Amino acid sequence: MNLKNLKTLFINNGCDEIYVKKLSPNDNSKNQVYLAYGSWELLNILPIKEITVDEAGEWEKERFKAKIDFSWISDDGNIFPAPHSQLILYPKYPEIRFSGFLLGSKGAPSKLMTQRLANRLLFIGVSKSGTVLGYATHPNSEIAKEFAQEKNLEEYGVFSVIELPQTANNRLILLQELARIHNLGWINSKRLDSGSNILPCRASNCGGYTLEAELGVKPNGYSEPDFMGWEIKQFGVKNFENINSSVITLMTPEPTDGLYKSEGTEYFIKTYGYPDKLGRPDRMNFGGVHKAGELHPTTKLEMKIIGFDQESGKIRNSNGSISLIDQQGNEAASWSFSSMLLHWNRKHDKACYVPSLSDTKGDRKYKYGNNVILGTGTDFQLFLGQMANGNIYYDPGIKLENMSHNPKIKKRSQFRIKSKFLSNLYKKNEIINLTE
Repeated sequence: MNLKNLKTLFINNGCDEIYVKKLSPNDNSKNQVYLAYGSWELLNILPIKEITVDEAGEWEKERFKAKIDFSWISDDGNIFPAPHSQLILYPKYPEIRFSGFLLGSKGAPSKLMTQRLANRLLFIGVSKSGTVLGYATHPNSEIAKEFAQEKNLEEYGVFSVIELPQTANNRLILLQELARIHNLGWINSKRLDSGSNILPCRASNCGGYTLEAELGVKPNGYSEPDFMGWEIKQFGVKNFENINSSVITLMTPEPTDGLYKSEGTEYFIKTYGYPDKLGRPDRMNFGGVHKAGELHPTTKLEMKIIGFDQESGKIRNSNGSISLIDQQGNEAASWSFSSMLLHWNRKHDKACYVPSLSDTKGDRKYKYGNNVILGTGTDFQLFLGQMANGNIYYDPGIKLENMSHNPKIKKRSQFRIKSKFLSNLYKKNEIINLTE
């Protein structure tokens, strides 16, 4: 095995980059391998399957455990799954460690990863299918000597990054597609169904569906990016010259706990909702802007961020949550940090925000702007920080119709932000003019 052959193996398995860490003596199977210090941004790169809270007792030991689909590449090019691999997320520092990578894996480099030896190299790549691939080598190996000769490598936390030849520049393709859509002018409102058939769209939220239809993106409810690794968010504006004053829906996760979950949505609406303000009979709604630390005048619920320290910007309790609390101290609805963390980092690592104009006279139409916002490199603790200061807020649109006979419930739990605060969510924020 040499470095050229190793690169080819990563390319053939659908990887665009290789992340290389020079291991310290403490980086071994007993002490775990440190992958990140001071940030959880690495979760943007390593796809996690599920997150659980480790009930360890004292605050210093609290942590999340995140499963990943990890496999070892052997010297002969074979792939050996490591089914017990997981990331350990410590909120105190914060930091990320890697464990379980030898257990149950027949082709794992056990001899190399159980010893305390400095300057071993760990190579990690992520395939397009979401599998994380790893290769480890001795500091005196041919690969290690060749890697030492690599020049001008970018740094990503504790890793050096080897860029691999790509068949497509996803960022460029996205911008070219958005420029094409901008140049179309007014587009009839539409959406795609699950079979990619174009259907008319008549609702007020069809701006996003129309843009996705032009990009060939079918509506989805799962936590993966929309188009070539980019999350696409459309937002309405009054003119394309001012894109900093609009409201954007970031995500719409359902509560994971509280009375909303245990007693059901109908109970929640009847307990905390209110009669329809437009006088539509037999209907109750639950809506309004709920900001952290403020009692909502209509629902009488207060949004609290439990287990997050706003001053340090760090999670202080891995069992923490974003919670709606009533005046009797009951948890009306809540979203666990673990569920929100799983959704946020993977889906929002690379996000594109596209302004739109709407024409509702006659058949609904949309036009998309030439200035788009690109955000890259996020961290869930940045999200919580923006929630804590009120820049991100909960603004649901939940309703119960036909209450007296055949009740019908519409669920929509929206977390929203004004476009001028988007830059606070990303390490890098760009405004791109598609016509230049």
